[in-house]
Amino acid sequence: MARLQEQYVNEIAPALNKKFGYKSVMQIPKLDKVIINVAAGEAKENAKVIDAIVADLGQITGQKAIVCKARKSVANFKLREGMPIGAKVTLRGERMYEFVDRLFNVALPHQRQLLSVLGLRVLRRKSVARACRRGQR
Repeated sequence: MARLQEQYVNEIAPALNKKFGYKSVMQIPKLDKVIINVAAGEAKENAKVIDAIVADLGQITGQKAIVCKARKSVANFKLREGMPIGAKVTLRGERMYEFVDRLFNVALPHQRQLLSVLGLRVLRRKSVARACRRGQR
């Protein structure tokens, strides 16, 4: 059993039940699934971008990603129906808990530390990716 899952079962769920007084254990909130999605606008010109994204998602999550295709044609974006435009992975069960544990305890603190070293300002409601992309100081 994953570390986060053990902590949820042994500590978090009983604390939530005690705090909110749920009548049934099925009312206690829990993680059902985690979906990691990557959209690639430049994939319409270069098909190798999707292959790189699928490989990266496979290394990050431990399972193969699904290539997402466009549902509709959009002339302004030069996009045709059926063109690959992104990739996604759905994690459930133990892999989901392992991923969330690594995300909260390794990746996000490291990213926050990196942003503080670079002197970037991240407001509460701003996404970290936006702050990095725009280069706000």
